[in-house]
Amino acid sequence: MRAYIIRRLLLMIPTAFLISVMLFLLMRLVPGDMIDVMIAQLAESADQIELDREELEKRLGLDAPLIVQYGRFLGVAPNLDGQFSGVLQGDFGTSWRERLTVTELLFKKIPVTMELGLMGLVIAQLIAIPIGVYSALRQDTWGDYVGRSFAILSISVPGFWLATLVIVYPSIWWGYMPSIWLIKFADDPMGNIKMFLVPAVVLALAMAGGTMRMTRTMTLEVIRNDYIRTAWAKGLAEALVVSRHALKNAFIPVITIVGLQIPILIGGTVIIEQIFMLPGMGRLIVESLLVRDYPVVMGIMLFFSIGLMVINLVVDLTYGFLDPRIRAS
Repeated sequence: MRAYIIRRLLLMIPTAFLISVMLFLLMRLVPGDMIDVMIAQLAESADQIELDREELEKRLGLDAPLIVQYGRFLGVAPNLDGQFSGVLQGDFGTSWRERLTVTELLFKKIPVTMELGLMGLVIAQLIAIPIGVYSALRQDTWGDYVGRSFAILSISVPGFWLATLVIVYPSIWWGYMPSIWLIKFADDPMGNIKMFLVPAVVLALAMAGGTMRMTRTMTLEVIRNDYIRTAWAKGLAEALVVSRHALKNAFIPVITIVGLQIPILIGGTVIIEQIFMLPGMGRLIVESLLVRDYPVVMGIMLFFSIGLMVINLVVDLTYGFLDPRIRAS
């Protein structure tokens, strides 16, 4: 197991390198740069200010060839100050818009995105697993039909549409609007939970449907095995048979589905944070893309990519815990 973990960690290095190259090239393929955005904003505001494009490109480092810019990002080429400082040295650069280091911005925004994502993931499982198990145990009953319909509905309804309805209709009917100011957990725990609860539920519904259907399918498959029928024949209670014998084996594909939903969770946080005005990494990356703030976008996307690789490793290690027959060679 130790050799397997070390091998997976070493494989993350070339993967992260390839991801960084793709992100760097994709960002440069987006039409325009920060200087174009500045010129457009000045034109809209009718300010008679002339910008020296060559000077701005030199200050931002955009005048250098792409290979040199990428080397500066990694930290293998000297930056504008003549220092070797980049990702390899733990420095993601400085935001062109905020004039703060990307690391500082990440530490400010990570708690919001982490809280929203974890709450959404937990709520999704609390919704999906009980309904999926109940639907399997009561196959072809009204409860099963309702559960399956709810799963299809949660898969079909777009999260951004549901989030918009949650904001618009309560404000029209009851004059209620969610808070647009961040309530920190340390300042007001209950206020913080109330603020994140509705966005987290909206985020959870988008993930619950797939997990619900997989839980139902695998539970149906497991409870038809001989050892489950033997447990029933012994007279064991239904709750004991399901919890001790069925669920552990049924959860292996379910864990896979949950792991595959993490990218959906990350994409969902970007949309939900924008709609509910939550100051997290999702909202920051949208704002940074609009102004072509390359260091921030690269830093956040690389952080998400490495996080996904670590989560996939944790999911794979979970298989061995659920089923001792699964061993990493």
